[in-house]
Amino acid sequence: MHQAIDIEALCAERGLRITDQRRTIARVLSESDDHPDVEKLHERASAIDSRISIATVYRTVRLFEEAGILDRHDFGDGRARYEATPEAHHDHLIDVETGKVIEFVDPELEQLQRQIAEKLGYRLVDHRMELYGVRLEREG
Repeated sequence: MHQAIDIEALCAERGLRITDQRRTIARVLSESDDHPDVEKLHERASAIDSRISIATVYRTVRLFEEAGILDRHDFGDGRARYEATPEAHHDHLIDVETGKVIEFVDPELEQLQRQIAEKLGYRLVDHRMELYGVRLEREG
């Protein structure tokens, strides 16, 4: 489901100054499909440019988040994880044993959420859903 989002282009669109190090971090984020945390981002970015410090990664993700380019997630493992702000809405299922994040969209679930909001007297404008699970044991 993951589609690459050009974070570098979004920076230009929003008038953010893009340094070489920010460009590298933006590319790493654009190519990531696993919702990396800052440590993982630093590991990948510094493999490309060894001058990138973890402090630079922290500052850059905060800047991108404030500009609405990145979404920050806390999936209960104590580490903030990041993904490019998606153009299309999706929800997350987190494997609590491995930390793997699976993106999904369920039209019936979306409709049910709208109905619940309406029943409570609201028009739904946004929501975030995170499911946490362990893999089912497979007989066989």
